[in-house]
Order: sequence, then C-alpha cells, then structure tokens
Amino acid sequence: MNNNRTLGKVGAYLINMLYEEDKPVFTVDDAQRILNKNYNSTTDLLSKMTKRGTISRLKHGKFIIIPIQVGKTENYTGNRFLAVKEIMNSPGYYIGFYSAMDYWGMLTQPLIKTFAVTPKRQVVPSHLEDLFIFIYMKEKYIWGVKDEWVTRAEKVRISDIEKTILDGLLYPQHCGGITEIAKGIWLVRSDIDYQILERYIVKYDKNVIAKRLGYILEILGITQEPLVSRLRHYVKDRYDVFDPTIPANSIDKNNWHLIDNIGRKQIINIINS
Repeated sequence: MNNNRTLGKVGAYLINMLYEEDKPVFTVDDAQRILNKNYNSTTDLLSKMTKRGTISRLKHGKFIIIPIQVGKTENYTGNRFLAVKEIMNSPGYYIGFYSAMDYWGMLTQPLIKTFAVTPKRQVVPSHLEDLFIFIYMKEKYIWGVKDEWVTRAEKVRISDIEKTILDGLLYPQHCGGITEIAKGIWLVRSDIDYQILERYIVKYDKNVIAKRLGYILEILGITQEPLVSRLRHYVKDRYDVFDPTIPANSIDKNNWHLIDNIGRKQIINIINS
C-alpha cells in the first residue's frame, strides 16, 4: 500500500475490515462499529483518511474506499450509477435521461455527468456538482423502470427504453435536445417495443410528448400502427415548439401542430451522418 495514502494501523484495519465485510461503500456507523470508537474520534479519522485520498465522501455520513490502483484523486465515486443509488434519499430514484440513453445505446459520444430522477427533491452534494444532475419528478411519473445489473453484484434502477424516450421528449434539455433524442430513437428503433410505447403515451397523457414523438417517427419513416393513430388523438388546436432548447423560429410546416424550429433535413442529415 502506498505510504502517502495510509494512516497507520487503525486506518489500515478499518479498510481491511470493510473489504472483508464487502462494504466498499460505508457509513460513519459502520466505521464506529468496526473500530469501537466514539462518534467524534471516528469522524476525525475519516476526515484525515479523506484528505489523504484513502476514502472519498459521497454525501454526509457516507464514504467509499478509493482502490489503491486508482491513486490519489478528488471526488472518487466508483461506478457512477451505484453512487447515485448510495447518494439518493429516496428508493424511488432512477437513472434517466442522457444517462439512460447512454445505457441503452442511444448515444454516440461519452457523457461527463450522470443524470438521475428522484420523486423527492434533493440537491447534489456540493463537491459532486460537476459529476451528477438530479431531476425532480412527481411520484405519479415514476414508472417504466427496470432493475439492471451494472456490476456483477449490484443492480440499479434505470428507465426502460420506452420511458427514456418519453421523458426526453417532455424534457429535451436533459437529453441534448430533440435532435439527440431523434438520433437515439433511430439507433434503437429495432429494440423499441411500440406497444409499450403506446401504453406509456396513454399513461403519460401529455399532448406535447405524443406530438413530438409522432413527428419524429414521421421524419424517420418509422410507420408503426396503431401507435401513430393513437398519437394523432393528441393533436389539438394548440401549437407547441418542437425543440424548446433552441429559439422558436419556424422552419418547416407539419400537421402535428408543432412549431418546427429544427427542420426535417437537419434530423435526416444527423441520422445519416
């Protein structure tokens, strides 16, 4: 073990015991129990271990061991998806939006931040703000989630492909915009369960989602019935902006009552590039 990262026998004993208990992520209570020390002595030791780069703090009272091979690093979180699971204050969380798109193979570039949804308002710990984005959603929209293996031993909650698509269509700012979502749909078009997608449209019951999806499917030439017919029922008198993340300058006309501020050609060019 690197001497720059050790804290003598007590720190080494704690790390060894945590590994024996298979607890790379642990709490102050875990450390107190193992060391049989009072709260103040334990937190003082953990603070020193954090400064030395032996452990990293995920949130107040919860830490993760930094593997020796990683070396000294700031804000180590291990597997980002597992870190979300440990940081979240609600079991109703799920990995969503850009990160779910990445998981399902809907992206072509790596992500820097990890996106997660929670039904309980929670801010990202200040020291991890560059790594995570937490998005609040009402409990009634927390569905369409799968428990997926992200390591050999651990599962996390991730929105399925169909829910990921609809979440992105409602909040495209968390997915890189409508063009990114359209490209993602194209990449996984053969993996989408269009019957589930139709069922989710009814469950979400939001006109703008149905209209954006219908228009994208039309542009991509994905003809799926009875889904498209169902989507048509959501076309009302009101006009909505196709992509609210960019200026609402109309480029193309469409019968989905959307102000198309992207243009069919741009989407087609992106999926063909």
